[in-house]
Amino acid sequence: MIGFTLDERQLAIKEKYRDFANRWVIPNRLKYDKLAEFPWEVVKAAYSEGIMNGPMPIKFGGKEYSIFDSAIASEELGAGCVGIGISIDANTLALTPLYLAANEDQQKKFFGIINEQQAVAAYALTEPNAGSDVAGIKSAAIKHGDKYILNGHKRFITNAEVSTFITVFALTNPEKGARSLTAFFVPTNSPGIEMKPHLDKMGQRASVQNEIIFHDVEIPEANRLGDEGTGFLIAMKTFDRTRTGVAALSVGNARAAYETALHWAKNRIQFGAPITANQGVSFMLADMATDLEAARLLTWSAAWAYDNAQKTAGKLSAMSKLFASDAGMRITTDAVQVMGGDGYSTEFAVEKMMRDAKLCQIYEGTNQIQRLVISKSILKG
Repeated sequence: MIGFTLDERQLAIKEKYRDFANRWVIPNRLKYDKLAEFPWEVVKAAYSEGIMNGPMPIKFGGKEYSIFDSAIASEELGAGCVGIGISIDANTLALTPLYLAANEDQQKKFFGIINEQQAVAAYALTEPNAGSDVAGIKSAAIKHGDKYILNGHKRFITNAEVSTFITVFALTNPEKGARSLTAFFVPTNSPGIEMKPHLDKMGQRASVQNEIIFHDVEIPEANRLGDEGTGFLIAMKTFDRTRTGVAALSVGNARAAYETALHWAKNRIQFGAPITANQGVSFMLADMATDLEAARLLTWSAAWAYDNAQKTAGKLSAMSKLFASDAGMRITTDAVQVMGGDGYSTEFAVEKMMRDAKLCQIYEGTNQIQRLVISKSILKG
């Protein structure tokens, strides 16, 4: 039976993450937006309070959240600050290949280090000439005896400079191209890793992204995740699990912007009445509320489809990321418009929410790529 009411466990997750966002994320969001630094104090608090790595197995420090549970959690983090939220959720992205493809010894070792050190990891797929086009990856890890020698260049890697491990995707046989793409779990302090300064960007400034250059980096064979040539499948399976997280962050950010604008508009008196008495404003709020509700329901639908092994899960995952991030951009832009000069000022957070919303349309596959994924799915039936 279809239902739209969260059960007691899901309500508890929602309350837990909302409480954490109210105590840790919201009070720190403007500080880290200005500093453009990784929010270590928030992440350490997240570890202490059981917020980190929710979808990972309990025996490896997680909560074994379903993708639906994770969407509920990510919405609350996004409502606090998308930049801080993605700093937390990007760790899940980096650890998902470990969860999907590592053997038990690897999982025990690497999850153990991550949890003991309360560390973060990074997911290194994108390159200067290979963003959405994974087949364009040029980084290569060539096997020599019981180790691989990695050379290459990665770009826009979230959490890179603060990470303890990097999940790196590289070719083990460049002549075979993407068919030889393989995943590795690489210690960030390995000799030969050159970390460039993090990107100075418009929004989500609490999240750090770096370029990484690998110069003859030695990777033990024991750090390879899965078999050679399974990297593309691992990457795609990872995105199927994590795209709804981006959608949920977008929903949370949009919700916060909508609620801020709604409250402001109800209390803004012009010509002797709240500005909500004007149809031009009330219709904007109506469209924002409708977009928000639709984005959340599509995100929930995609998460449910994944958890229940539905064939539509991949398509719905792409749809949710596409629609929620586009809706988030519309809603945050309209929030600024409704609030006028106050919305454009840094006194209120909606201008930040608008800046943050843009990146959700770009990372984990641009929205143009999501449309390509969706169109291929519907055209092949």
